[in-house]
Amino acid sequence: MEFNDDDLCNSYVATLLSTERITPPDTAEVRHLVLQLPEGDFTFHEGQCVAVLLPGPHEFGNSHHMRLYAIASSQTGEGRQPGRISICVRRCFYIDPVSGERYPGKASNYLCDAAVGDDLLIAGPYGAHFEIPKDPASNLLMVGAGTGIAPFRGFVKRIYGELGGWQGKVRLFYGARTGMEMLYMNDMNKDLHLYYDERTFQAFEAVSPRPHFDEPAALDRVLADNAREVWEMVQEPKTHVYVAGLMEAAQQFDKAMSAMAGSEDAWHRMRQRLISQQRYAELLHE
Repeated sequence: MEFNDDDLCNSYVATLLSTERITPPDTAEVRHLVLQLPEGDFTFHEGQCVAVLLPGPHEFGNSHHMRLYAIASSQTGEGRQPGRISICVRRCFYIDPVSGERYPGKASNYLCDAAVGDDLLIAGPYGAHFEIPKDPASNLLMVGAGTGIAPFRGFVKRIYGELGGWQGKVRLFYGARTGMEMLYMNDMNKDLHLYYDERTFQAFEAVSPRPHFDEPAALDRVLADNAREVWEMVQEPKTHVYVAGLMEAAQQFDKAMSAMAGSEDAWHRMRQRLISQQRYAELLHE
C-alpha cells in the first residue's frame, strides 16, 4: 500500500524499546515490538491500527511506503505506560507470479530487522476500534487468525487486567498454522495464558490440518465443535462479536455461522442485525 505525503499530518517518531521473537526458531518468525511515542500526543483504542512508514524513495516516485499493523496493547499503553504501544509483526516473503522469484516483504522485514533504539516513523491511529461494551455482563465472541490475535491481546488485557470483574462470557477462537505458532499462547510468550484462570474466559485453538501445504487453520471446525454455545451467544442481545486477521478467518467464521444458522442467507440476516445494533466489528487484511 502506497502512502501520499499529504496524509502525514498525524505522524510521530517512535523509538523501538524492545523487539522479541515470540515463535520458536523452527517456525515462521513473528516478533513483538514495543514502541515509545511522544507521551500525551498519541491516544488510541483497542482494535485500532498504526501505519509504519518506510523511508523512500519507492516505486512510482512515492516518498514513503505504508503498512498497517493492529495495536496489541490496551488503551492505557503497553504495561500501562502512556504513549507506549506494541505491534505484532510476521516476517513475510512473496513469490513473483511471473518470475517465481522470492522477495522479502518491505515493511515486515524492515521492522523485524530493526534494532532497539531505532527511530521509526508512525502515523495514525486509524480505523474503527473494537468498542468495549459498558456493561460488564456483556458477552464477547472473538475470532481471529495469525497476527489477528494482536487486538484481542489488548482487549483481554483491558477487560481483565484493568477494568476487572467481567461477568459476561468471553470466548476467543484463534487459529495458527501449528500449535507452536499460537501467538501469545506458546512457550515463547504466554501473555494470554495469564487470563486462563479467569472464570469467564475460555480460548479455543485451531491448527492447520496440513501445515506443510500452507492450508489455513481449521477455525470453522473448532467453531463447529462449539456450535451450541456459539450460536446461543450470538442470539443473546448482550453479545458482541469481533473478527480480526486474514480475510480467510472471516470466511471460515461465515462458513461455520452459516451452518449454525441453517443457510448463508439466514446468517447474513443475523450479521446485518448485529451490525445495525453495533454488536459486530471486523479488522481484516488480505
